[in-house]
Order: sequence, then C-alpha cells, then structure tokens
Amino acid sequence: MEKITLNSSSGDAPRFALVAHDARKDEIVEWVGLQLARLSRVQIFSTGTTGSRIKQAYPQLDVTCLKSGPLGGDQQIGAMICEEKLDALIFFVDPLSPMPHDVDVKALTRLATVYDLPMACSRSTADLIVKGLIDEDDNAPG
Repeated sequence: MEKITLNSSSGDAPRFALVAHDARKDEIVEWVGLQLARLSRVQIFSTGTTGSRIKQAYPQLDVTCLKSGPLGGDQQIGAMICEEKLDALIFFVDPLSPMPHDVDVKALTRLATVYDLPMACSRSTADLIVKGLIDEDDNAPG
C-alpha cells in the first residue's frame, strides 16, 4: 500500500500511532489534551490500554485501539509501519522500569528507523513531530 502523505489530494487524515508504557500513560493522555486541536485532524492507532484511556478522556478523537502491547499490539503497529500505513509514531517510553516485552519495543523502534518514520519517545519530540507534520500540512499550497 502506498504511504499516506500529509499533502494528499485524497483528503485522508494523517495516521499516527500512540503508545505509552504503564508509568507514562497518564503523561500521554495529558499530552493528547494539550495537542487536542492538532490531533483532532489525525487518525490515531494505539495499543489497547493507552488507546482506551485516550478514547475515554477525548471521545471526539478518531482512535482505533489495537491489542495491548504485550499481547501483540506492538507487532500490529510494527506491521502498519512495514505496510507504510503510518505517518508518525509517538511512543512514550519508560526507560527506568524493566519491561517483560522489551524485545517487542526494540523491534518497533527499529522498524520506525528502517522505514524512516518520524518517531518520538518523549513529550518534547512528540510536540515537534505533531507541530511539524500538522502545521506543515496547513501551510501546503492548495
């Protein structure tokens, strides 16, 4: 499948994956609220619990919940990266807690790098990606 571009004439919304480790789920939900105007124009795919919390807090957003990360959600997002169905990955990682599915996390970040997908692992880089991609779309010649 062809990669969705933010300046597509088909009018498709950009597709972002939002993922957060347990210790950072509150932070990603708060961050979504701060970026609500921009993210309201984005199709969001998220691992199970993270996506459910975002949907509950902001029901007006277009959020598709996948499986929980340890149950295959990371792989589902990885497959979307391989199929070039995403425009960005926002992954609030908790670097201080051991993760039983750490190999899945490494695979996901590796795929984002291989496919040159914009990826953020912190709030500040997530801000830059959202502002850069969404604001860039607003300024595109029509």
